[in-house]
Amino acid sequence: MSSIEPIDRRGRIAVVPARYGEGMVGGAEIVLAEMGRRLAARGWDVEVLTTCALDHFGWKNVLPAGESVEGGLKVRRFPAVFEDDPERGWLDHAVATGQPLGLVEQQRWINAGMRSPEMYHHLLDHGEDYRALIYGPYVFWPAYAGSQLLPEKSVLWTCLHDEPAAYLDVFQPVLSGIAGLFFQTEPEHELAHRVSRKLAPHGVVGCGVEVPESYDPQGFRERYDLPERFVLYAGRREGAKGWEEMLAAFGRAVEGGLPLSLVTFGSGEVNPPPSLEGRVFDLGFLPDAERDNAFAAAEAYIQSSRFEAFSRTVMEAWLAGTPVIANGGSDVVRWHCERSGAGLVYDDEAEFVECLRLVAEAPDMARRLAKGGRDYVLESYTWDRVLDGVEKGLSTWTTP
Repeated sequence: MSSIEPIDRRGRIAVVPARYGEGMVGGAEIVLAEMGRRLAARGWDVEVLTTCALDHFGWKNVLPAGESVEGGLKVRRFPAVFEDDPERGWLDHAVATGQPLGLVEQQRWINAGMRSPEMYHHLLDHGEDYRALIYGPYVFWPAYAGSQLLPEKSVLWTCLHDEPAAYLDVFQPVLSGIAGLFFQTEPEHELAHRVSRKLAPHGVVGCGVEVPESYDPQGFRERYDLPERFVLYAGRREGAKGWEEMLAAFGRAVEGGLPLSLVTFGSGEVNPPPSLEGRVFDLGFLPDAERDNAFAAAEAYIQSSRFEAFSRTVMEAWLAGTPVIANGGSDVVRWHCERSGAGLVYDDEAEFVECLRLVAEAPDMARRLAKGGRDYVLESYTWDRVLDGVEKGLSTWTTP
């Protein structure tokens, strides 16, 4: 976007992550929170609409409802409603496994998960107060329900994955009938054209990544009493992220003599098998500075997920000069690795073990491989560049 193009920043906008607050684990929610803060710094009138929950598994309301100011932004929190009943479990399984469901069943599924009636009523009563509402990711109830209530004001940070849910009819109006869509990568953009016959106005804007000023890898190892050589996994420990498969494969690699440990932080149960006793270190939640140090201290970062729309953790690893071992089932992460030349991609367990072995036996080669990753991130995914695209979309697709 040309620097001389005018940006119309009149009118209030809201970012609408399903969760918001310190201690939250979730890439899309973290991005929306940072986007809101940075848009406010550029002169937009920004507030946050979110739930009282931080955990996306049980959606327990752990924060008070009502208004507050956090990080310089007005935050409005609404209770999350979540009923873990048998129908929800059956519908979740049907969607995850791609079983055919009619539109009514799809609607029952989206409403059987977390929802927030009070947030919906706020939009009913005050929706006209906003110029734009930025939702994400597509699969959460607030994005679905809110965007259908006020489509002409709704913009979606899509976070689209090649998963059965993306192909459901219930999401077609979300992808085709709102004010605009923000994509983070070209593979995500291409996927959207495959899953929807018609797309709303859209643009590929990337995703902003913070650049740490410094790292302290040795101090990190000492503070957490960690072994000198380890690989790292960060984020949600759950099946959708490939955690169990990766952990099992890592265990078999260790049994074969691999001289590496595994360090992990994030949310979800770790549950290492007995064969990995003393080789897996769970650090739970880490503050941002220690998160950055963890990436710098690792021999490699493992991205085991097939379902990625961007993968901030891969970028954080490359900024720290750390090579990436990535599941080739993710078109997005494979695309990043091929463009940057800074990652090792595996398609099965044997290739995963060989990637680990290269990192263990040729660490200098692995570090040289990672050097191009930092340049790739700095050239493509700074916040200023991303926000230029976001502002252009908001100015083009919405009116004060």
